[in-house]
Amino acid sequence: MCYYNGVRVTRIEYIRLKQLEKLIVNYDFLSNPLHVGFNYSNHPVLKKTEEGNDFDLVQMEWGFIPAYQKTRDSVSKMRFGYKDESGQFHPPITTLNAVSEELLLPRKIYRQAALTRRCLVLSTGFYEWRHLFPVSKKTGKPVKTAVKYPYHIGVKGKPYFFMAGIWQPWTDQSTGEYVESFAIITTAANGLMEQVHNSKKRMPTILPENLAFEWLLGDLSEERITELARYQYPAAEMEAYSIAKDFREALEPAEPFVYEDLPALEEAV
Repeated sequence: MCYYNGVRVTRIEYIRLKQLEKLIVNYDFLSNPLHVGFNYSNHPVLKKTEEGNDFDLVQMEWGFIPAYQKTRDSVSKMRFGYKDESGQFHPPITTLNAVSEELLLPRKIYRQAALTRRCLVLSTGFYEWRHLFPVSKKTGKPVKTAVKYPYHIGVKGKPYFFMAGIWQPWTDQSTGEYVESFAIITTAANGLMEQVHNSKKRMPTILPENLAFEWLLGDLSEERITELARYQYPAAEMEAYSIAKDFREALEPAEPFVYEDLPALEEAV
């Protein structure tokens, strides 16, 4: 799933969505090469204006907050898990991503947002792990625990691209704190991402400019929302390369790193 994303767009002048554009010098939050979803921090998002014919470039908290969560304390328990009075541990619930195939199911926490509060999550490249089971020199059989290799994935020739998202307004009922939170939509992996994210075989729903415009500003039927949410960006127009395993601590997390024992990815079409 997509839990690590980068946004570094300081070398261009505008964020453009068809005829709409925003001058990036007006924003000071577009130079982070690694946003870690599990930090539940702010991330650049394109949000439709109230008039409905333009977008604002804003920061939202990554990690969709359901309406039934009433306080920051309850949100924290949801995100990190907690022990109840009997000592039983309740595991965390992750809302960083929303599965496209389930987006509009009845009673799904994402349904109303998908119908009325769609957004675009800005990216210059995201990060995933490839799982391999090399043959053990001792046993001659594949190891039981996968060796994980991190990859940086982007779109060829694009300084930035758009992921489909949904957002939610939320107010803490005890303090009055107001935030807007979001989740990234995911879809089935294409031919490239099947090889990279080969454990889950998922990828973010990356939308080309015309579909991104429609997702954000269009008056869409439920059928069309589902079609766009499940869109697979062409594998041949994407690129992926291996990076260092300590990329989360690196100053340049997207810097390529070559592993001698890592089989090359097959060309995907």
